[in-house]
Amino acid sequence: MADTQTNRYSATPAGGRLSLLESLARDVAMVLKSLGGSAHQNVVIDCVAAMKRNRGEPVNNDLRNAVVEAFERYSQWFTRPFGEGSMRWALVAEPG
Repeated sequence: MADTQTNRYSATPAGGRLSLLESLARDVAMVLKSLGGSAHQNVVIDCVAAMKRNRGEPVNNDLRNAVVEAFERYSQWFTRPFGEGSMRWALVAEPG
């Protein structure tokens, strides 16, 4: 029997697996939402790392780059409210 979906940001769709980048993007969305919708990039990355550790997932040296890549790839969910080059990230749409 499939696990019950407990969190729409991190749950795996029935019968499938999220890509690593999509999973990270969903974690970023969850962090940003919990922080009121926006936060500094470093805070978001630190929170994603803490979430992964709490779930018993490995956290390696490449996490920072992977989280930034996920943020950029899923740009329909996120923005830089102070413009390109800003370290402030914001949630503009919740993942579907």
